[in-house]
Amino acid sequence: MAPQNSDLPNDAQDEELEQSDAVIGKAFFGSIAVFVFVGLIGLVAYFYLGRPQKEEVSQVDPVKLPDRREMPTVKVPVAKWTDITEESHINFMHVSGALGEKLLPETMGSGCAFLDFDSDGDQDILLINACHWDKARAAAEPSTLKLFANDGKGVFSDATEPAGLGSVNLYGMGVACGDYDNDGRVDLFISCLGSDMLFHNEGGKFVDVTQSAGVAGDAKDWSVSSGWFDFDRDGDLDLLVTHYIEWTRESDLAQLFVLVGGKERAYGRPQPFGGTFPSLFRNDGQGKFTNVSKQAGLHVINPATSVPMGKSLGLAFEDFDDDGHLDFVIANDTVQNFMFHNLADGTFEEIGAQAGVAFDASGSARGAMGIDAAAFRNDNAVGVAIGNFANEMSALYVSRTRNLQFYDDAVANGFGPATRLMLTFGVLFLDYDLDGRLDIFQANGHLEEDIAKVQSSQHYEQPPQLFWNAGPQFATEFVACTEAEVGEQLTKPMVGRGASYADIDNDGDLDILITSCGSKARLLRNEQQLKNNWLRVKLVGNGKTSNRDAIGASVKLLRGDETLRRLVSPTRSYLSQVELPVTFGLGVKPDVDTLLIQWPDGTQQKIINPPVNQTLVIEQK
Repeated sequence: MAPQNSDLPNDAQDEELEQSDAVIGKAFFGSIAVFVFVGLIGLVAYFYLGRPQKEEVSQVDPVKLPDRREMPTVKVPVAKWTDITEESHINFMHVSGALGEKLLPETMGSGCAFLDFDSDGDQDILLINACHWDKARAAAEPSTLKLFANDGKGVFSDATEPAGLGSVNLYGMGVACGDYDNDGRVDLFISCLGSDMLFHNEGGKFVDVTQSAGVAGDAKDWSVSSGWFDFDRDGDLDLLVTHYIEWTRESDLAQLFVLVGGKERAYGRPQPFGGTFPSLFRNDGQGKFTNVSKQAGLHVINPATSVPMGKSLGLAFEDFDDDGHLDFVIANDTVQNFMFHNLADGTFEEIGAQAGVAFDASGSARGAMGIDAAAFRNDNAVGVAIGNFANEMSALYVSRTRNLQFYDDAVANGFGPATRLMLTFGVLFLDYDLDGRLDIFQANGHLEEDIAKVQSSQHYEQPPQLFWNAGPQFATEFVACTEAEVGEQLTKPMVGRGASYADIDNDGDLDILITSCGSKARLLRNEQQLKNNWLRVKLVGNGKTSNRDAIGASVKLLRGDETLRRLVSPTRSYLSQVELPVTFGLGVKPDVDTLLIQWPDGTQQKIINPPVNQTLVIEQK
């Protein structure tokens, strides 16, 4: 608005204001007209200049696509297995003590071991048994451990009584075999529901030294997997014992466990029971041990409840970061799995979650049972296979560079999907066809006899499974073997629990032993006729800086650009122990450039062009 002049009369002021408003109005509408005109010119220019220019397109010849994607053909070799349990005289029946109360220990089975207890060079068998709950019945119907001596050809004789084990009555779970005093004879640790037992081998006869050694544990413990290893690299074997849950008969019966959709009592879940800590017993020499679990960093606490976290079942050792010190992994049931990294100062750090082995891909804990670890790709990678509960496929965690970082490759490489319906206990890496690649074996079986009544896809007895390693060049790296490829006697359903392997007949290939809950064990002989070459290596430590069993030694077989690696460690699978010698399948090539041995004390030994198709016994220099 124009400024007002106060010196003019009112009428004059009004007239002046009207004239000023008229001038402003004309100017305003004139400005709008100019803006509209300029805008129209700009809009026309935009459409003209912005329109796509005409392009000349040259003729392009069409590309002919293939009808389908060509994939490498996977052909699983035929390698049949024969059940030789009866003809080998393995007469063992597992006693669980079950009488209808459905107590959880009854369905957890027991372990087994291959070992050379009489030092004659072949692999003998130890089978772990439980007992009747009632002490009077247990005394009247004893169910002891069973020890069978091998004649070198795969035929066995019962050596339980002569070896001093005939009167041993316990609720046994698993076994760990190791020469803890470096006298050249393998000793036995038996994990139990209740006090554990240690037997010293005094020349083929075992003597109970549990109390003097100090490894009985607490009478309230439920010990499961166990293993010998030299965690402090002082030249003798220390003992690691895992425990399942805090359990009593009364606490079990107090739970109202029933099958979904059913009314009758069923075997329960571990969730209502308290967790546990592993026990680490340091070997102090002279047959004495000290429990160093807490100071070694094995007491893992649940941060939410401030109680022990572990509910452990399977145990396996490996040097996951290749630093010369043994680490170990523990399969936990319904809580996260553990990986204990050896810090080389007498302590461990639990890194399962950080390493990527604690949970499944969605971040959930699974019902983990058996476990094994191995370099299954013939390179620097290392894998951890874990058998899980029904409808939870088995896991295969892989670290490509041994940097303590893993990812679950079970789905991508074909292993996981074929395991989903199985409830898996024993898990093993082994090269059953001697082609140079480690395959996977699983022992399966449900907990509940009546499971098929409420889940049509589930069965109490389940077939064992063998997965052939086709190699990483195939999209499906692990292929589930069919009955036509391995034979009906391997795939016959059973209530599988522990599993182990050894060459029982000295023919170079690996045979398999499986325990069954409440039933007979099964011994399967490998009948493969593929004419592949092989090499077996038995190491003997010096007994001073390295343990005599050479547990913890790494054996690398080098030929060309290929490296096959085996770790001397019998603790694998579920509650079980495999043989000490390590087996290398060589395929059709009968040549080896070098064997490179790293002993438990870190020293190395090299064997150039070793002979093949035989067992080499190598002593530490």
